[in-house]
Amino acid sequence: GKISWNARKLSLVYSFTELAVHLSTFIPPFICFWNQTATLAMSESYDFLFKFLVIGNAGTGKSCLLHQFIEKRFKDESNHTIGVEFGSKIISVVNKTVKLQIWDTAGQERFRALAPMYYRGSAAAIIVYDITKEETFQTLKNWVKELRQHGPPEIVVAIAGNKCDLSDAREVPEKDAKDYADSIHAIFVETSAKNAINIDEVFTEISKRIPVVDGAGGSSARSFKLGRQTSESRRTCC
Repeated sequence: GKISWNARKLSLVYSFTELAVHLSTFIPPFICFWNQTATLAMSESYDFLFKFLVIGNAGTGKSCLLHQFIEKRFKDESNHTIGVEFGSKIISVVNKTVKLQIWDTAGQERFRALAPMYYRGSAAAIIVYDITKEETFQTLKNWVKELRQHGPPEIVVAIAGNKCDLSDAREVPEKDAKDYADSIHAIFVETSAKNAINIDEVFTEISKRIPVVDGAGGSSARSFKLGRQTSESRRTCC
């Protein structure tokens, strides 16, 4: 797909958190962070424009997942996101051209007050946990609750168990995670940002479930099984 990495990193200083929350009331729900994509949009053509969220605890690999999807490379750095990272990519879904604007939010507690601004106007969300850290799975309910509270009621949700390339260190059984995803009617998949396993597939599948695309011939079922492969070769997560 056509790739544009619009903003390397947007640092939101914690001391301005309260002000940002108040200002978010007046910000249009689909703002592209001070219109940073406006010049690009003039030369782009697409059928749908969707805002995606990538949320979850710090250290689960959210930024790595985003970089792998957009830049086709593994971000081999351990620094936590400060505030939000933002990127976009155009993909093809059900014979339609779809532009995804993806917000990778900070997982640290001190940034959670910004949730209303992040979540507003989102079409879909990927909640990421680390299969090697049980505590990141246990907090999924908190993220889902926050998403339901601040996000649109029709938002499409996916649960992604990241770092499936580290299956020898697994602490979260795949069945437990899938059962939980089924219980909240969410998509479930295990991913590896490092080995590019199920990264493109999960973004594409979520896009198909968004009602406007679904009405254009997309998939309506919540349960599906992604192929465990990259674009170059088949690999096994577990």
